[in-house]
Amino acid sequence: MVLKQWWRSCLQCASRLKGAGRRWRVARWVGGGAAAATALWLLSACSAMQTVDYYWQTAAGQFDLLSRARSIHDVIDETDDAGLRIRLQRVKTMREFASHQLGLPSNGSYTRYADLGRPFVTWNVFATPELSLNPKTWCFPIAGCVNYRGYFKETEAKDEAARLKEDGDDVYIGGVPAYSTLGYFDDPILSSFVRWPESDVARLIFHELAHQLIYVPGDSVFNESYASMVEEVGLERWLAHEHNTELLGQFERTQHERAVFKELVRTTRARLADVYASHAPAPQKRKEKAAAFAAMKVAYDKAKAEDPGLIGYERWFSQAPNNASLSAIALYTDRVPAFRAILREEGDNLNRFYGRVRALAKLTKPERDRVLDRYGSGAGSLPASSRASL
Repeated sequence: MVLKQWWRSCLQCASRLKGAGRRWRVARWVGGGAAAATALWLLSACSAMQTVDYYWQTAAGQFDLLSRARSIHDVIDETDDAGLRIRLQRVKTMREFASHQLGLPSNGSYTRYADLGRPFVTWNVFATPELSLNPKTWCFPIAGCVNYRGYFKETEAKDEAARLKEDGDDVYIGGVPAYSTLGYFDDPILSSFVRWPESDVARLIFHELAHQLIYVPGDSVFNESYASMVEEVGLERWLAHEHNTELLGQFERTQHERAVFKELVRTTRARLADVYASHAPAPQKRKEKAAAFAAMKVAYDKAKAEDPGLIGYERWFSQAPNNASLSAIALYTDRVPAFRAILREEGDNLNRFYGRVRALAKLTKPERDRVLDRYGSGAGSLPASSRASL
């Protein structure tokens, strides 16, 4: 999971608020009314979307992260950690491959390293109504409306989650190992993921760079599913390029585990969608909801006994799965089959695929959804006349 959708608005608003605060202080000193009025207007405008404190914590967290970043070359030369040195050298190779072979941005992102001193860079809070799979949204002036709210401090994420639970919502907190600033800053490699299995590090880099290439404000599922497909295809090509049997075995194990987990989520979501769409009274829906999640846990425990590698999903299950945690997973998977179909239609040519995705990004959300629904349903290609503009 990543923060890539709302930070830009937060930073811009926090920057304005900081400047406004300075003008407000000057206005008090010199008795000027215009500056004070400007400050109050900015405060009101930003507060309409989120609290000032929220923008401040986001800006502070981002700048703290950037201040920690150092050139990978310097870290490799200076560190006594042989494992870190070897991994960062491999990251340089991944980064070059992403730009030269996958058509992803060639910039300063992932050319620096930052030690965070904590397991995650941020924590995202997701929420849904008690008897619905439709996620709650938070809106921002530039990034649009998104399906989560991110915090650089876990305690603040927990406070927000507690507030939402008091309102009766299902809530899930997801630890975020990395996020993209959409090219506005040079995103660094972080200690939160640098020691992951090598194939997973490559996967993450390809995913985040894909966001820098194409991003649609206000459409989380589109953005995440597109980037997830690019990460999968990118990893397949990276492995073919490396000719490393150990990496290939690592990839195959991970793919199997992901497939098992996705199927558990898909089956449970489908069952709950039927329950929530029914005309049953709320108490009956609650009973069937509890049964669906209990069945999911039983299925997971059985799968884990057969494949111990699935223990990697223990943390997700430890929060007691609910509507919100299912919705968080759906952001990253729902449209992947549709994007895969579009790539196949373009002869597996990524550059042509990116052109199609850019054309989709220019459509309204309902128009995009209709196109992706067709591809995702397996209904086949669009007529050539329709594809010309997509």
